[in-house]
Amino acid sequence: MSAATPGETGRSAPRSRPRSAPDTADRTRGRTATLNQLLLAAVVFVLGVLVVLGPFHGDTVMFFVGLVVIVAVTAATLVVPWNRLPYGWVAVVPAVDILAITIMQIAAPDSVLGLLWIFPTTWLAGGFGLLGLFGVIVAIAGVISVLTVQNATEVTYRTFLLPLVLIAVATTSHLNARRSDAQRTLLAKQSQLLRSILDRTRRQEQVVTEVLDAVDFGVVRITPDGRVSVTNEAHGRLQQGLEPDDTAEVAAFRDDGTTPLPAAELPLERARRGEAFDDQVVWFGVEPGPRRALTITVRRIIDPDGEDAGAIVVSRDVTAELTALRARDDLVASVSHELRTPLTSILGYLDLAIEDPDTPATVREGLDVAERNAERLLRIVADILTASSSSPSAVEASLVPRLLDLQLLVRSAAADAVTSAAARAITIDVTGLEPATAWADALRLRQVVDNLVSNAIAYNKDGGTVYVGTTSDGTSSWVLVRDTGVGISEADRSRLFARYYKAGTDRRAGTGLGLAITRDIVRAHGGELGLHSAVGVGSTFVVKLPATAPEGGPA
Repeated sequence: MSAATPGETGRSAPRSRPRSAPDTADRTRGRTATLNQLLLAAVVFVLGVLVVLGPFHGDTVMFFVGLVVIVAVTAATLVVPWNRLPYGWVAVVPAVDILAITIMQIAAPDSVLGLLWIFPTTWLAGGFGLLGLFGVIVAIAGVISVLTVQNATEVTYRTFLLPLVLIAVATTSHLNARRSDAQRTLLAKQSQLLRSILDRTRRQEQVVTEVLDAVDFGVVRITPDGRVSVTNEAHGRLQQGLEPDDTAEVAAFRDDGTTPLPAAELPLERARRGEAFDDQVVWFGVEPGPRRALTITVRRIIDPDGEDAGAIVVSRDVTAELTALRARDDLVASVSHELRTPLTSILGYLDLAIEDPDTPATVREGLDVAERNAERLLRIVADILTASSSSPSAVEASLVPRLLDLQLLVRSAAADAVTSAAARAITIDVTGLEPATAWADALRLRQVVDNLVSNAIAYNKDGGTVYVGTTSDGTSSWVLVRDTGVGISEADRSRLFARYYKAGTDRRAGTGLGLAITRDIVRAHGGELGLHSAVGVGSTFVVKLPATAPEGGPA
C-alpha cells in the first residue's frame, strides 16, 4: 500500500532498493558506527594518557589490553564497508566494546571504568530496537554477575547501582530512538503526501494553463498588490501588431474610437484600484495603422476569509462586431437620409391636398390617414438618423438649452398622452408633479418625456396607472415615470438601452430606438437615466437633470 512507503523511506533498508544490494542506499550506517566508536576511543585514549601519567591501582597490562582492543575495533570500523554488509553485523562493534570495557574493569575492580559501558549499551539499545535493549540487559546482568562472583565482594546497593543506571540509560536511548523513528516516519509520510499534492497541483496547473491558452479571449490574473501573476497566450496575441515598436505604449480610446482614454481609466488600472465592471469597450491603435477593439470585464476574487484576493481581467476581440455594427449604422443612416427628402415632399403635397377646398370630404379623410402615417414614418426616420450618428457629440451639438419649467413641460406631455391612454382605460396620475426647473433643450427634453410616457402606456396593463412626477433640490431636478405594467426581466434589463432592441416577449410595435435615443439625449444634457423594475409589478424610469445653468453659461 502507498501508506507504507513513506514510513519505510526513513528506515535503514527501504523496500524500494534493488534486491542485489539491499543496504547500498543506507549511507548513514557507516557514519553512525564511525562516530560512536570514535567517541568511545577518544574517551579511552584520555584515560590511557591519565594512566601513563599518574598512579594506577590495578593491572596495567590488562587495562591496556582492553584499550588496544577498543583502538583496534575503531580502526576496523573506519575500513569495514558497513553499508555493504547486513545491518546486524554492525552490532559486533558495541559487543566487542562491552567485552573490552569488562577487561578494563577487571584490571581495576575498584574503579568506575564500568561507566564506559554507557557508550556501547546506548548504541545497542537505540540502534537495534527491542532486541538490542534485551541484549543490553542480558549483557550487563551477566557481566556484573561474573565480576561480583570473581571479586567475591559483598552484594550491596552499590552492586546494583551501576547496572540499574546503565539499564535506565539504555531504556531512555531506546525510547528516544523509537520516538525519533516515529517522527522520521511521520515526516516521511508527510513528505510523500506533500509530493503527491505538489504533483497533483502541477498537473492541475498544467491543465488550467492549456485551457487558458486554448481559448481565444485574454485572461489576466491580478494580485491584491496590483501585480500581474497569470496571463494566457491570447492576451499577448490581442496586443500584437498594434505598434511597430513593442516597447511603445499602445494608444487607447473610448468606445467611440476617437476620444482618448485617460491612463487612470484603463481597465488594468481600474482593476488595480479594486473596481469591478462589465464590458468596457476600448479601442487600441491609431489610424491609419492597425486598430483593435476589446471588450473587457473585471471580476473581483474573494478569498475564504472574505478578503479581496485580486481580480480576473477577461478581454475579448470585438473589432469585427463593432465594425459590422458601424457599417450597419452607416447604411441605415444613408438609407434614412435618402428617405427623408421624398417623405417631406409627400407631406407637403398631402397638406396642400387636404387644405384644398375642392377636395371631397371622403378623400380628405383618406388623406388625413396618409398624412398621419407619413408623419409617423418621418419620425421613425429621424430616430434612426439620430441613433445611427457616428459622432458622439451629434446630440450635444443640436441642443439649445435654456431654463425650463420642468413641471409645466411634463404636465403638457401627460395631457397629450391622455387620449392614447384612455383607449386602454389607463389612468395618468399627475399628483406627483412638484415645482422644478431644468437647464435643457425644450424640444429634446419633451422627446425624452414623450418616449418614457408612451412606453409606460404601451407596456402597461389594461386599466393600469402611469404615475408622473417632478421634484428638485435646487441643484438637480428629477423626472419620474412609473407604470403598473409587466415589468422588465433581468435578461432584458441588461440590453434595454441597446439600439434596435425591444424588450418583452410580444415585442410590441416600434423600432427599438426610443430608449437608446432617450438615454443619449439625457447624457447630452449632463444628466443620468435610471431604471428600477420588477417583473409583474412595473417599471420606474428616473431622469436626473441639472436644475440651473452651468457656471459661466448664459442665464
